[in-house]
Order: sequence, then C-alpha cells, then structure tokens
Amino acid sequence: MRMVAVMRRYEAPRTQRLRAADGVELATERFGDAASVALIFAHGFGQTRQAWTDTAANLSGRGWHCITADARGHGESGWREDGAYEFAQFMEDLVRVAGVLDEKPILIGASMGGLLGLRAQAEHAPFRALVLVDITPRWEAAGVERILTFMRAHPQGFASIEEAAAAIALYLPHRERKSPERLRSMLVPIGNGRLRWHWDPRMLDSIGAAGAAQQEHLLEAARQIDVPTLLISGERSDIVSDATIEEFLHCVPHAQHVRVAHATHMVVGDRNDAFTAAVEHFITPLRTRRGTRSNQ
Repeated sequence: MRMVAVMRRYEAPRTQRLRAADGVELATERFGDAASVALIFAHGFGQTRQAWTDTAANLSGRGWHCITADARGHGESGWREDGAYEFAQFMEDLVRVAGVLDEKPILIGASMGGLLGLRAQAEHAPFRALVLVDITPRWEAAGVERILTFMRAHPQGFASIEEAAAAIALYLPHRERKSPERLRSMLVPIGNGRLRWHWDPRMLDSIGAAGAAQQEHLLEAARQIDVPTLLISGERSDIVSDATIEEFLHCVPHAQHVRVAHATHMVVGDRNDAFTAAVEHFITPLRTRRGTRSNQ
C-alpha cells in the first residue's frame, strides 16, 4: 500500500489590536487554535513581542493557543502622547489582554513582563499559572544598570542597519548576529533618515528609573501567589542571583525553579530550545485543568 505523507498546515499568526482603558492601542499576535488552552507572553523592557515568536510558533504547533503582545510604548503598540508611563498602566494592559479570553490563561513573562504578571496576579488573579523568566521581586542593581546603559546609548539613532547590528554585537557578544530582516523589525526610521529602536525613549525616565521603588510591592505580591509557578533563570544572569532566587522561593514555597545552562538574562534568545522545553514540561500537566473566571 502506498504511503502518503501528511504535512501539518502551518497557519500564520493573526495580528489583532486592543484598546487600553486610556485609549492606547495594543498590538497582539495569536498563534494556533483559539479553542486550545491559552498562553500569554509578556516581553521585557525595551523588547517587543517578536522576542517570543520562535517559542510561540513551536508551542502552538503542539496544541497551545499562544498570544504575544507589544507593551505600550513598544513595537507596534501605541505611545502615550504625554510620555507619562507608569507601572500600573502596563499591568492593567496585561490584565486587559488576558480578559478577552473565556478562560484564564497561563502567563509567561520575561523580566519586566514577569514582574507585571506577578503584580497583576496578586491584585486581579487573571492567570491560572505563572512562568517568570529570569526575574525575581528583588534584583541585582548592577545588571539592570547595564541594560539601561545600553538603552540610553545612541540617542540620535543609527545611520544604518549595520551600525545597529554592531551595537548589539558589543552588548551581546556571545550571540550570533541577527539577520537584517529580523533586525529591521526592531528599528523604525526617524525624520532625518536615521533609525532608532522600536520603543519610546521617554520610558527610561519613568519606568526604567523607578523600578527599584516597586520591589517591596513585588515581594508582597509574591507572598500572595497561590497558582502553579515556575521560575526559569539563566546560569550566567547578572539580574537574578542565588540570593534573589532563594528569597523568591521562600516567598512562593510551592514554586519550581529551573536554571538554564550557558544562558544570560536573555534566556529566551540564548537557549530557546532549552527554555521552550522547560516551559512545556511545566505547562503540560496544566493542559487538562480549565481555568475559568470563577475559579483558579
């Protein structure tokens, strides 16, 4: 009998837009079957939803409904006209994205996205499980300052894609260079023909500088978490440390912890295969539990 190979049809992600309470438009992207259990991905400060594309495409192919979103002031989402960004706004936007679903999703949040998810869960309980990626309620100040220094550099933008690529290579020397197409999606043209990063630089003065003030609130939020929780850290991270991880696990004693070898703070990009495998191992037992709005 002749065997016929059956190819799984790949469906391109669907872009959708939501409007936040203050009118800012949020860009989201959906992968996979909307009837499947949902995963919401929240990126880090200065990143965009493109950071999750490989993982979202992989997991949607395994039967999950994956939703990635650009935070306000990032990527294709809108900017505040007055430049006044507050942590609470980002948190409320994340709750808004989760709220369009019939059932509670699982949050996967990296860095800032993880902190937003932690605080949102304590205050609004929109998720039925949390995956926090290389972030804890208290973090290493030197590592955060390294990130902010990179973000503050090149205020006049770049003359070319190649110049931007050279800046990233200095910042992430262990990484392969991004393709021009992938890098182009991270940049936008400005009036003088130059290119700048795809986020509002005014956030550095509000969100970036005010992060440390959130730490006590975040520790208190962690103590209230009662849903399944996984912390994934990078072995070479300079943002989390043994001390901050131990403190987090003391606040959330039921949480699991996975350390990804050879990964820095940028775990998702450094070791996407290992990261995605760790996430899938954690979320697979949760697939059959339905997270309705009336229960956890």
